[in-house]
Amino acid sequence: MQKPVVVFGGTGFLGRAVVAELAARGRSVRVAARSPETAAFPDLPGDSVERCAVDVRDEDGVAAAVAGAAAVVNAVSLYVESADLDFDAIHVGGAERVARLAAAADVGQLVHISGIGVDTQSPSRYVRARALGEDAVRAAFPSATALRPSVIFGPDDHFLSALDGITRLPVIPLFGDGATHLQPVHVEDVALAVEASLVQPEAAGCAFELGGAEILSYRDILLTILRHRRRRRLLLPVPFMVWRGIARVSARLGNPPITEDQVVLMSADNVVSDGAATLTDLGIAPRGLRAQLPACLL
Repeated sequence: MQKPVVVFGGTGFLGRAVVAELAARGRSVRVAARSPETAAFPDLPGDSVERCAVDVRDEDGVAAAVAGAAAVVNAVSLYVESADLDFDAIHVGGAERVARLAAAADVGQLVHISGIGVDTQSPSRYVRARALGEDAVRAAFPSATALRPSVIFGPDDHFLSALDGITRLPVIPLFGDGATHLQPVHVEDVALAVEASLVQPEAAGCAFELGGAEILSYRDILLTILRHRRRRRLLLPVPFMVWRGIARVSARLGNPPITEDQVVLMSADNVVSDGAATLTDLGIAPRGLRAQLPACLL
């Protein structure tokens, strides 16, 4: 039997796209997630996807999930902490555990999903955890490929869906003056990058920054959505100091609408850095947000 590619976080937005891409290429895929039955793959053959219930914080569960695998993809993500989930446990401890146990199981390849701008000195706890996680993965599995996408978009995503909801407001608050630049990357392009990383030997041990075809300011993205929806709204600049205050107050809520980490993330550009290896180095022509928007927001 063909050895499977194990996709940790295979029920998430990106994970589902990765599973679909790998299975469409004829690969056997094992979806490893806390609740693997929550993801449906109606367009794939029933025998192409295996499901494995596992938490990346569980040593024995991760060891069982990677047993007999040809390759492992870690697409587990956590953007907002909760009572029982924190950035260090998932992005550092969990990432290290997956890498270390994959190496112990003699898995041939590991693709680790991180993010553009990872920095162990970042004021964002999320960004610091992502950076420390990359370091831990590299120490445990030196030939791992790190993929660092910018904000990911696609049909039924959280990014465009949230902004679409915001544009329904009579007045749209901006982060600062809305000048922060993003390079949104299509979810299917990231999935293609995972597949390319598994078939291109030169990708082993490398890091790739994944950005889309366009660099857009936050204001420009909102205006693009407004034009698509044929809405007219007032855009209101709001200083980051005010956003930080709102985040501190909302942190007392059970499900805060915004966190301090999110404010920090929106205060810095999130684009491919000069000299970085990119999607084109993996043979992928990235899509742009504006051309894909009609298919994402029906």
